[in-house]
Amino acid sequence: MKVRKLLQRLRGDAGMNTAEYAVGTLAAVAFAGLLLKVLTSDTVRAALAAIIQRALK
Repeated sequence: MKVRKLLQRLRGDAGMNTAEYAVGTLAAVAFAGLLLKVLTSDTVRAALAAIIQRALK
């Protein structure tokens, strides 16, 4: 019976949540970096400025 309990413990996926959170956090940071790069580009800045200028007229 002790062997069976040991095998059940070894087969468990305890700790997988931490790895999944780490991968999810890494993906979110990468997406945020990409979004920051796009939004701070000259083309997007000019487009946003034009939209704001039109809205204020």
